[in-house]
Amino acid sequence: MANETKEFFEKFKKDMGKMKELAADTVQGFSAMFSKIMKDGALGLKEKELIAMAIGVTQRCKPCIRLHVQKCLEAGATKEQILEAASVAVMMGGGPAYTHIPVVIDALEALQVG
Repeated sequence: MANETKEFFEKFKKDMGKMKELAADTVQGFSAMFSKIMKDGALGLKEKELIAMAIGVTQRCKPCIRLHVQKCLEAGATKEQILEAASVAVMMGGGPAYTHIPVVIDALEALQVG
């Protein structure tokens, strides 16, 4: 499954290039909102990324999970913090969220943590 995550990141990079060309306004608008919100404030970036990853789990969004696991790691979150936040998401999201914990683990393994 780790190969699936690696393939995702390769394809996502290409897809973003196409989006920047074909949907420039959408990319610019989302990027502006993302950069305004995802910076240190009352909550630090690490906490915001853990929240974003957990929401990805509850929404069963594999791209969101993979991207925010990576961003959690870049913001200094540990494997244990990421898995604990994912576990809180399961508590809130029930069985459908539970079945997406392997996506979190896969992303951690693909990004070679722990």
